[in-house]
Amino acid sequence: MGSVKEYFTSLGSGIVSLLQGMSVTGKEFVTPKITERYPEDRETRQWPERFRAVLELIYDANGDHKCIACGTCERNCPNGTITIESKMVDTPAGTKKKKLAKYIYDLGSCTFCQLCVTSCPTNALRFSNDFEQAVFTRGNLVKQLNYLPEKPEPELTEEEKARIVAEREAKIAAAKAAKAKREAEAAATGNAAPAAPAAEAPADSAAAKALAAAKGDPEKEAKIRAALEKAAALKAQREAAKADKTE
Repeated sequence: MGSVKEYFTSLGSGIVSLLQGMSVTGKEFVTPKITERYPEDRETRQWPERFRAVLELIYDANGDHKCIACGTCERNCPNGTITIESKMVDTPAGTKKKKLAKYIYDLGSCTFCQLCVTSCPTNALRFSNDFEQAVFTRGNLVKQLNYLPEKPEPELTEEEKARIVAEREAKIAAAKAAKAKREAEAAATGNAAPAAPAAEAPADSAAAKALAAAKGDPEKEAKIRAALEKAAALKAQREAAKADKTE
């Protein structure tokens, strides 16, 4: 008798659960569909801005980026995903400047941690939300982010050229004034004779090489000559002290 009761009890609970499941299924038949229609709606669908898909350089409307090839992102990347190649170029002002040659990014090893973006001092990087990056070969995941040709350095205006020339002349004048002051002080202390040969024609080959290397840089040349003069003065003092002892 007990087994018959258990049979009908389990049968009733099974029928109830079946009806519940059928009611859920019936509701889904009349419920509006929310299935994503990708890729049919690729052109109109908006993806979240915070989604990180692939790293890219930020180019402005003129085709310029802010990367200065400092290497901060390359050093902070935990996987070695970024490789930066830089080059030195001459500026119209006559100085050297480091510029970006190649920015290589390996999407296949990127963990999307965004350390490169947050540590960039010039805000030159960002992650786009373009997730369609599937390729057939591993090598195609290595990308060069600076895809536009690098522009030459802008020419200086006449005002900037005049300012650079004035600063250079001011440095030369300051170096000459410092040299004249040292010569006057040396003459007043009686060390002009031994200091002059050391400054104008140093006998030491190392000093001669240093002066030759500093040729064209008045400030650096003045510092070397001052050091030579000081060395000559000390040498003269030692010789004088040695002569006093012998007497």
